[in-house]
Amino acid sequence: MESNEKRWYVLHTYSGYENRVKSNLESRAQSMGMQDYIFRVVVPEDEVRQVKDGQAKEIVEKTFPGYVLVEMVMTDQAWYIARNTPGVTGFLGSHGGGSKPTPLLPEEVDRIMKRMGVQTVQHDIDVNVGDSVKVIAGPFADLTGKVTEVDHEKMKLKVNVEMFGRETSAELGFDQIDTVE
Repeated sequence: MESNEKRWYVLHTYSGYENRVKSNLESRAQSMGMQDYIFRVVVPEDEVRQVKDGQAKEIVEKTFPGYVLVEMVMTDQAWYIARNTPGVTGFLGSHGGGSKPTPLLPEEVDRIMKRMGVQTVQHDIDVNVGDSVKVIAGPFADLTGKVTEVDHEKMKLKVNVEMFGRETSAELGFDQIDTVE
């Protein structure tokens, strides 16, 4: 049952290997040309305040040690690549014997992402090459630029912004820009 729908799944990993699995899977998706099937890889984390020797400090803890979230289209090849990534022991919700895993429910994903302060709802906005946009987040915030490329599939665009008297090309997510009237 091939689905061409982008959904979130949970990978089970060796504990302590979460970040390594994230970078391994991202580079495998890149090197194997699977960017249209394997999208975001997230290690759920929380910032926790800890007091040690009278000093309060923020530390980052894994919310679900041993688990990594992956947003992907569950094709046979994408499934194979993800489950054979070094450090991955399997998918949560896969019953073995070649059965594909069950995706997370959208509300489960929203709850996890909100807790991490990550925005899950991607804005599909109406921008075209040549439009002027205002950058609202990231290192180019508050600058205005011209759109040179739009990728609706990945929800990214390239914008030429003027910085230090020169034009610089910036790749931005749809959530980092606002249209200029």
